[in-house]
Amino acid sequence: MYGALEGGGTKMVLAAMDENGNTAERISIPTETPDKTMPEMISFFRKHDIRALGIGNFGPLDLNERSETYGSITATPKLAWRNYPLLQTFRDALRVPVGIDTDVNAAALAEARLGAAKGAESCVYVTVGTGIGGGIIIGGKPVHGLMHPEVGHALVAPLAGDPLPDGSCPYHKHCLEGMASGPAIEAKWGISAKELPRDHPAWVYETEYLAQMCVSITMFCSPEKIILGGGVMQQAFLFDGIRKRTSELLGGYISPLGGSLDDYIVPPGLGVHSGITGAWLLAMQA
Repeated sequence: MYGALEGGGTKMVLAAMDENGNTAERISIPTETPDKTMPEMISFFRKHDIRALGIGNFGPLDLNERSETYGSITATPKLAWRNYPLLQTFRDALRVPVGIDTDVNAAALAEARLGAAKGAESCVYVTVGTGIGGGIIIGGKPVHGLMHPEVGHALVAPLAGDPLPDGSCPYHKHCLEGMASGPAIEAKWGISAKELPRDHPAWVYETEYLAQMCVSITMFCSPEKIILGGGVMQQAFLFDGIRKRTSELLGGYISPLGGSLDDYIVPPGLGVHSGITGAWLLAMQA
C-alpha cells in the first residue's frame, strides 16, 4: 500500500492505494489544529502499513530540498499550521519515504500523467474554490523555483462596477484570490457562490477575472493545456464565457490556438480526484 494525502484548508483527504492506483480505503477528516489532526492521519497510514507517503498540501510550503525546513508549511493564514514541519513529522512517525508538493502541483501532475493533459509536455492546473492556486508542469515536471507558483496572488485589473474592487485578500489589493475565490464572491454579493443563480451579475466578474488569469498564464507559461478545477468551476457554464473572453483578450496574438479554445481551457480529466491521484503519484516517486 501507498499513502496519499490531499491536505486542504478545510479538510484532509487520506487514501491507501496499491501500485495500480486501486483504493483500499479513503477517508476525509476536518483540518483542525496539528495536535488534533496529525495523530488521526498518522494512525490511518500506520493501519495500512504503507511503504511510502505522498502529500499534496495547501501552501505556502518550503520545497527547497536544501533547506533546513524543507517540507514545512510556511506563511499560511491558518495560524496553527504556520511553520509546521509536515514532512518531517510524517517521516519520523511512519519511517517511510515521503514525497511532498503543493496540492495544486500534485493535481497538475496527475492531470499531466493520467488526465486532461495526458500526452502533453506542459499544462497548468488551477483550482478555484476556497482559495485560488495553480500548479505548473513543464517538461513533465512540477515547477519549483524561489518557492512554488502562486497563481492565486497574481494581480488582475478590477472590472468597473465591482462592489469590492480591491478584493478581500489580506496581503494584496485586487489579486486573483481576493477577487475571484469562493469567499471573495460571497464577500461581494452576500451569498455563497453555490447559491447564486446563473444570471447573477457575479458571474460576469468571475468570467472576466478568470479570463485575465488564463491570458497571463498563456503569455507567461505557454502551456499546452489550462485545466480549471475546484468548487467554483463546478458551475460548468463558466467555461464557455471564460474561453470566449480569453480569446477576445488574446486578440488573435497566439496563433496556434486559432479561434476556439474548447480544447485549451478544459475541466479536469480526473474530476475531483486529481489531487489525491497526484499525491499517490508522489508516493510512488518517493
